[in-house]
Amino acid sequence: MSTLSAFLNPVKVENKEVIVSERFQEKGKTVPFTIRPVTQEENEEIIRKYRRKDKKGEETFDQIGYSHDLAASAVVFPDLNDAELQKAYGVLGAVKLLKKMLLIGEFATLAQAVKELSGLEADINDDIEEAKN
Repeated sequence: MSTLSAFLNPVKVENKEVIVSERFQEKGKTVPFTIRPVTQEENEEIIRKYRRKDKKGEETFDQIGYSHDLAASAVVFPDLNDAELQKAYGVLGAVKLLKKMLLIGEFATLAQAVKELSGLEADINDDIEEAKN
């Protein structure tokens, strides 16, 4: 018979460094982003932000906004909430900064790394549909 110790002391998923782009260099070396896993609790909060009901009561979901927010919420470094960094890119907010900083492919690399680190091996749309229902 198993005990609860496995659930009381789970293996911690560590933060991960990800090379999102070769464009971010310091002293000739590429600087990686550091990301952390996103919990299901955090995921549900993000999903709620992008779920809307129209006047007819029909539910819509902003997939793009969700994807951007999910990626931004997982970034530990660089600090996307840093006022100086936001000012340098002429934006306010972590999501807007990330969208301004990265090219399409770079964003896709980051988003995929966040999904993998957070345990989303399957298509993220499956998780969203499950959470919506």
